[in-house]
Amino acid sequence: MNLHKHARLTPRGRALLVERILVQGLRIEEAAHAAGVSVRTAYKWLKRYREEGPAGLVDRSSRPQTCPHATPPAIVAQVLEQRRSRRTYRQIAQRLPVAPSTIARLLRRAGLHRLAELEPALPENRYEYARPGQLLHLDIKKLGRIGSPGHRVTGDRSHRHRGIGWDYIHLAIDDHSRVAFGSIEPNERGSSASRALLQALRYYRQLGVRFERVLTDNGACYRSRRFRRLLRRLGLRHLRTRPYTPRTNGKAERLVQTSLREWAYARAYDNSGQRADALHDWLHHYNWHRPHASLGYKPPISRIPLNNVLGLHS
Repeated sequence: MNLHKHARLTPRGRALLVERILVQGLRIEEAAHAAGVSVRTAYKWLKRYREEGPAGLVDRSSRPQTCPHATPPAIVAQVLEQRRSRRTYRQIAQRLPVAPSTIARLLRRAGLHRLAELEPALPENRYEYARPGQLLHLDIKKLGRIGSPGHRVTGDRSHRHRGIGWDYIHLAIDDHSRVAFGSIEPNERGSSASRALLQALRYYRQLGVRFERVLTDNGACYRSRRFRRLLRRLGLRHLRTRPYTPRTNGKAERLVQTSLREWAYARAYDNSGQRADALHDWLHHYNWHRPHASLGYKPPISRIPLNNVLGLHS
C-alpha cells in the first residue's frame, strides 16, 4: 500500500467509516464528518463496499487499462532479445524503432539494464581427490598484530596501535579429508612459505599422509626460487590457480574465512601471542571435533585411517 502524505483514510479507516453507517446507524454526513472526509467520499466507499464487499475498500491501481502510446509487446520482446545478445542501448535503437530512453525503461523493468545481470551463472567448480595426500591446498592470511582488544570487540575506533606490524597465517588443507594445519610466520616471502610448507608436511606425516601435489595462488612467495627448489627436492608437483579466480582454490579460501570467524575474531585477545597460542587448540577442534557439512557432518579426521588414534588425539 502506497498512500500519499495527505491521505485521510486507510483501508482500516474506510472499514470504520462503513461500519459507522451500516452498523452504528450514523447518517452519512455524520460519519463523513467523524472521519474528516467529504460526504461524496463517504458515498463512494459505501457504494464500493455494497458492490464488492471488504475487497472494495482496498486501494486500486491508478494505471490505465489501455495506453495507445505503449510500446507493442512484439517490439518489447525484440528489445529484450537484443539485450540478451549483449547489445548496447544505442545498438538496439539502431536496429529497432525505439528511442534509447524507452529501451532503458524497458530493460530496467525487466532487470536487464546491467551487463553483469546478462552473464550466465558460473558453473559449479566442485571436485575432490579420491584419497588423502593427493592434493594440498595452501593460502596465506594477513592479520594485524594486537596491542590491545580492537574495534571488532570494543566497537571503539578511536584507539589504534600503529606500526606494530602484521602476522601472516599460512594455512594448509588436505583436499580429500579437509584436515587443516596452520602456522604463523613473520612475512609472506618465499622463505616463510617454504618453512610453513615443511611444518605442514611434518604434521600430515604424523597422520600417515604424504602428498603428491600442492595447489597455490600466484603470490610472489609461491613463485619464488626457494619455494620452487623445495618442491623439486620433495618431489611435489606445483599447481597454480587461474589469475583472478580464487574459487579454483575454494577449500583454502573457505578455511581462511572459517579461521577468521571461529579463531582470529572469535574472542577478545589481549595480545598477538595469546591469539597465536589459541591457533593450535582451534585447529585440533577443527580437525577432530568440528562437524563438516561436506563430509556428512563428520569431523575431517574421520576420513584418514589412523593406526594410533589415542597417541595422536591429545
